[in-house]
Amino acid sequence: MPSSLRFDHDGRELTLDELADFIDDARRAKVPKHNPVRAELSKDGRIRLVEVLLEPDDT
Repeated sequence: MPSSLRFDHDGRELTLDELADFIDDARRAKVPKHNPVRAELSKDGRIRLVEVLLEPDDT
C-alpha cells in the first residue's frame, strides 16, 4: 500500500480540475484533514506535483 497520494503528470502543470480531483481522491482515501500538502512548482510558480501522506503527518 502506498504511503502517500501523489499527482505528477510528467512535469506538466496541474489544472484547477486536476487539483480538485487530487483533493477528492485524498478525501476518499481518508487522508487526515490536517496533513500538509507538499507541492513542487515550476520556474514560473505553477504547480507541477502535489503529494500528501496517507497517515498522520507529525513532522
